[in-house]
Amino acid sequence: MKKYIAECIGTFVLTFLGCGAAVSLSCGTDAASVVGTAIAFGLAVVAMAYTIGGVSGCHINPAITLGCLITGRISCKDCVGYMCGQVVGAVIAGACLAYIYGAGTGIGSNGIGAGCNGSAATALIVEAILTALFVLVVLGATHKTNGATGNFAGLAIGLSLILIHLVGIHFTGTSVNPARSIGPALFAGGEALTNVWIFIAGPFIGSFIAAGLWKLVENKE
Repeated sequence: MKKYIAECIGTFVLTFLGCGAAVSLSCGTDAASVVGTAIAFGLAVVAMAYTIGGVSGCHINPAITLGCLITGRISCKDCVGYMCGQVVGAVIAGACLAYIYGAGTGIGSNGIGAGCNGSAATALIVEAILTALFVLVVLGATHKTNGATGNFAGLAIGLSLILIHLVGIHFTGTSVNPARSIGPALFAGGEALTNVWIFIAGPFIGSFIAAGLWKLVENKE
């Protein structure tokens, strides 16, 4: 149960700080706001990796948890527990953001951005690709054969999330994390809630792709 609580706390922090930064910086209005938001999400992951990594591994993302299940790193029971904790944490964060900023701000919810030209298919493909890259980094950086370099896994994962946000914000606001999308969407409503399926399906598809790619290159010794 401690692992599930840790995942709940970690996902709350990621969603609250990342989406809070997006609202505070008016993400998307200029390049500086995009960079600032990307850094906020990345640093939140780094902070949590070194806070709860020793308890739960710091997935704080159902797509990562699914990737770990597919590659045999966690059990089905833990997979369900982790995902439940993650969604609960994100929903609590969404409620806090809605109270502080007002649901009318969008509270950092994801959507079909300008880069997708209104195409849900494009948004889905972007999310799948970006999530595949992100989960692949996570699976590789945390693999037991990394030795001493594994101590820097949290930093590598956080930096990769910054890069992924720099690419993805223009298209979808960057989710690569179903829980992070569900939390704000529930309170923002409207298009955010209508399109939330994209940010659940896309990351899960990407997770399957990442797990398959990792199995091709994994060194088990």
